[in-house]
Amino acid sequence: QVQLVESGGGLVQPGGSLRLSCTASGIIFSDYAMGWYRQVPGNQRELVAAITSGGDTNYKASVRGRFTISRDNAKNTVYLQMNSLKPEDTAVYYCNRPRIGVPLSEYNDWGQGTQVTVSS
Repeated sequence: QVQLVESGGGLVQPGGSLRLSCTASGIIFSDYAMGWYRQVPGNQRELVAAITSGGDTNYKASVRGRFTISRDNAKNTVYLQMNSLKPEDTAVYYCNRPRIGVPLSEYNDWGQGTQVTVSS
């Protein structure tokens, strides 16, 4: 059974930085692409950054240049370094394995997420 545990969120002022971590268990972590998602109440969950098993990365346009996704396969952990944070980055952030062709509503292994609030 896959378990995903996110941490590192908090309250930060606009322009500030946070580093999120997500540790996975129950999978051969190094075999999978990983992604960071976020959700604002009333909105759909969206993918903001992804990293392949080989380390290639991809970003949502609105975070490109500000966010950096990385992974440490020895620690079964994926990170999201978030710089130059904006109020519109406020959301609950989750990690998961992106699955091509599978709607997010069919994913059944979400963690608890970590709240990021960007406010002065």
